[in-house]
Amino acid sequence: MAKIKIKQVKSRINRPARQKRTLDALGLRKMNQVVEVEATPQILGMVNKVRHLVEVTNAE
Repeated sequence: MAKIKIKQVKSRINRPARQKRTLDALGLRKMNQVVEVEATPQILGMVNKVRHLVEVTNAE
C-alpha cells in the first residue's frame, strides 16, 4: 500500500469538535506537524474531511 505524508497547515482553533477528533485520529497534534501513514480508504476519507486544514504529499 502507498504511503502519504500529511501536514497540518491551519490551526484547529475554532473548528468543530468532529474536525479536531479527526486531526487527532490522523496523529496531528500541532501546527506544521507531519505524519506518514498508509493511504487506505479510511485515511483518505479522514483527510477529505479536513482537507482545508492539511496538505497531502506522496511519501518518497
